[in-house]
Amino acid sequence: MKTIRLFPLELRRLLQSRLTWLIALLAVLSPLAGLTLYKPATAGTMLSNYLANPAIAGGVAGGILFGLLTVFELNRAARSRVDVLVDAAVSPMSMALVRLLALMAASLLTLGLTMLVWTPVSWALIGSVFGGVDYLLAYLLLMGPALPLGVLAAASAYQFTRRADLSLVLFAAFAALSLTVWADDWQLCWLNPCVWALSDDFSNFRLFRSVAYMRLSWLAALAGVWGLSYLCIRQYGKGLFGSLARNLRRAYRPVIALLLLACSVAAYAAQPMVDQSNLDQTAMSFYELPYLEGVTCSQRTAQVYPDTNAGTVTGRATYRFQNVSGQAQTVALGINPGYTISSVQANGADLPFSVGDYQEYNEAMLQATIPAEEEVELTVEYSGFPQEDRNTSTMQGRKEISPEYLCLENAALSPRLMNVLPDEGMYPATIEITLPSSMTAIPFGTSEAKVVSEHQDGTATWRYEDNGTGGILYAGDYIRQDIEAGGLTIQFYYGRKHQSVMEAARAVDAVKAVVDYCTKHYGALSFGTGGALKLIQSRVSGGGYATAGASLLDEADFTAANLSDSGKGAIPGEVMIHELVHQWWGLGNMFDTSDDTSPWSAEGLTVYTTYRIVKALYGEDYAREHYVDQWQQSVDDYYLNFYVRHPEYLASLPEDKQLPITNSLTYVRQYCEMPLKILKAEALVGGEEAMDAILSRLFNRELDPAYPYLTYGEFLDACGLTEEDLNLG
Repeated sequence: MKTIRLFPLELRRLLQSRLTWLIALLAVLSPLAGLTLYKPATAGTMLSNYLANPAIAGGVAGGILFGLLTVFELNRAARSRVDVLVDAAVSPMSMALVRLLALMAASLLTLGLTMLVWTPVSWALIGSVFGGVDYLLAYLLLMGPALPLGVLAAASAYQFTRRADLSLVLFAAFAALSLTVWADDWQLCWLNPCVWALSDDFSNFRLFRSVAYMRLSWLAALAGVWGLSYLCIRQYGKGLFGSLARNLRRAYRPVIALLLLACSVAAYAAQPMVDQSNLDQTAMSFYELPYLEGVTCSQRTAQVYPDTNAGTVTGRATYRFQNVSGQAQTVALGINPGYTISSVQANGADLPFSVGDYQEYNEAMLQATIPAEEEVELTVEYSGFPQEDRNTSTMQGRKEISPEYLCLENAALSPRLMNVLPDEGMYPATIEITLPSSMTAIPFGTSEAKVVSEHQDGTATWRYEDNGTGGILYAGDYIRQDIEAGGLTIQFYYGRKHQSVMEAARAVDAVKAVVDYCTKHYGALSFGTGGALKLIQSRVSGGGYATAGASLLDEADFTAANLSDSGKGAIPGEVMIHELVHQWWGLGNMFDTSDDTSPWSAEGLTVYTTYRIVKALYGEDYAREHYVDQWQQSVDDYYLNFYVRHPEYLASLPEDKQLPITNSLTYVRQYCEMPLKILKAEALVGGEEAMDAILSRLFNRELDPAYPYLTYGEFLDACGLTEEDLNLG
């Protein structure tokens, strides 16, 4: 009761302090650092740049500021030498709890003020893709918990040590661990959560769930640590151990602290977000399993039911086997490590099964022994929250499942056959998936999904035919536009929230111009089949890829910020052209980017091709002014750069100072120097038609499976030139 009575008095005293308001003001302004200095979210989407980065920076600065305020407030009585009088008037134990609650309340008030101040700013910066839910969750999770965590950490340090200087050192070390050593561990970075991207066009619930889990784990851990430090509060003139012995008399205090610590440890160990896949990226043990002799698969089906609100999946997969071996055989299937197998049956009879502990490439192995019958129908029922590969745990979000978007790949869609050969070289599959009616199902490949039934609960069931042991399915709130270009029907899918941006960029015109031009000059894309090609805009995932009948466009390539990048084009439509040209130079032909010092990359040919398309569309004068002249100016400045002329000084800089300089120089080499070199090569080989013939031969060359990349040496050999011939000096 005394604590409840003292809390409003202590909070009022705290809010009357000028230092408190100074700390609050600095915390409210701290998101500015995310716009200028500290940018951990690197994907380039509008929400990454103008929401995630400010919120994370606000959390880092706010957590540190409130940690400092906590030490100052807890040390106030000792610093003023009135601690004996205060302890005589109010129990130190009660006062410690009251001060903690007051500081927590002040931190929450500061968070509310920050959100209020930054709402119009964020709205103006983010533009048409601003969403209230994303804004609230970003500040409530990326910034909000960092402030009370800072309070708990600093209060614990002070209650253990009873010294302000030592408390500040311990708190600084703890914060530094999060910002450095733990920065790439999504569970340990308590101050600065691992958020590499927020999607503009689709939802971010999967990533927010991960951050919320980490925050709750740390709140339990630091609350437990604070509980232990609470037992060390000095009273009755006793020291650390004497006070600890006395405070242990009330057993519930250490029990609560230990329970909180136990819960945090259990939450850390049993986290459901990320799997335990082998860290060795060269391991291929699942793909090296020997095929069963005398067993083939003639058909598979799957009924998949995503819960788009909970982010989970329930499914039932059926496999038809011919077992002519005359004996029982053990079938192996790959499943997502987050799934639980509830039932395995063969011809209606329950089978024993096992799921191995070993995981590889986001899969665990399910094994079940089918009977020695010639015809076997194996049915697997599964459900759960799909986990992500721990090798990419700092880039979580790919397994998003929400009413706006989902991506189910291979074993996350249905268990993948590992050791059974197909019947007559084929794995025919029928997939059904039930989704909210607002979502469009898009199989990644040549298959076409169709609605086969609609339900009264606002869902619809889609069905498509596929072939293979796995498969990839995208679904979301998509707009589809069909475009005739390059002898193909392009099915262009992009997020509904992105419609205004795509219209401003004249995306349809850009698609048609690029496909027509590149098909005519270089050749048709190898992954366009049957006269059709799907271009699918995915949630931000770190890059695109392609297969027969479909190609993926990463959302990050088409953000408003990227479409205004003058290095890729003078206007948004030209940047759209640049990104689409990567279907030829980047996906249609891959480039090895391991050497950052080389100007050779997919960007050089892409920028050059964009220049040629713009020249054909808008004329030579326009293209020279907005491309060639700008390349030349950037290259001239590049050769005058101090660090280019004296690379030994660049090498002597700290690594964090080298990185932005190196990135800037790499950009000029790839986006400006290389296009100029290709333009010079064009003149040396006899003009545009001769260069087009050379690039066409390179695009359609026979690939070496061991090293399928287009190299600078191959380009020079095709042109009959040497590196020295293309020097710009």
